[in-house]
Amino acid sequence: MTGASRGIGLEASLRLAQDGFRVWASMRDLNQAGPLLEEARRRGVTLETVRLDVTDASSIDRAVEEILGRAGSLYGLVNNAGITRSAYFEDFPEEEVRRIFEVNVFGVMRVTRCVLPHLRAAGRGRIVMLSSLGGRIASVCMSPYFSAKFALEGFSEALLQEVAPLGIQVVIIEPGIVATEIWDKDRQLLPAALDPRGPYYEWFRRAQAETDRLLKSATVTPADVAAAISRALISPQPRLRYVVGLRGKLFLSLRRHLPGELFDRFYFREVTRRLARR
Repeated sequence: MTGASRGIGLEASLRLAQDGFRVWASMRDLNQAGPLLEEARRRGVTLETVRLDVTDASSIDRAVEEILGRAGSLYGLVNNAGITRSAYFEDFPEEEVRRIFEVNVFGVMRVTRCVLPHLRAAGRGRIVMLSSLGGRIASVCMSPYFSAKFALEGFSEALLQEVAPLGIQVVIIEPGIVATEIWDKDRQLLPAALDPRGPYYEWFRRAQAETDRLLKSATVTPADVAAAISRALISPQPRLRYVVGLRGKLFLSLRRHLPGELFDRFYFREVTRRLARR
């Protein structure tokens, strides 16, 4: 499990341990493992932690070598680690865009490439990708994040076709909006987006108010996502995609069944109207 120190990664690590998996909960900084280990003690489960930075190939190699040295084999990989930032695209410095892709796309590819030879040798295994409803329907203020999730979806579809004949299944988890630490505004909002002199300031402010409203009404919890991850790892014949949350299922159903581009015209036009009103 990558990105296991908080949020979905923390909850999913605990859920998988409860379901009988030997869990290796990885994170960039093991000093951040305290909340995970404390909650594991509270729930009466055991798991193991390992340092792994998805942006550092040598860190990944060392983590996988340590796991194999102690466990002997691997069954599954859950690519959960990810970051996000919020601003209108013009306010995104290029280094922030690259950082998001470095973690959310290239980091996933690095870890997957390192693990694949061991799954291939075993002739079985699961690779679970934590995507998002935003990997199917994009919105404003997080265009690099949504672009990375769209890329992750394409990578997962292609990878499945390559490794399924080897006995390895790839599964995409697509939660709707989940109130986790990733939405902490001190980490997420770029300074340029908060400058009242900026050309998108008012639109951005309205978009954040709408996001806050959605967060308050969000019904999807980290535990719901953790349950979907567990199903993806346990099911004898897992689906390619697991959408988590009624709201997300409704939106995807509407987009699938409305004729032509009707949903796209309505959805994107309505978002634009609400945020860009004078």
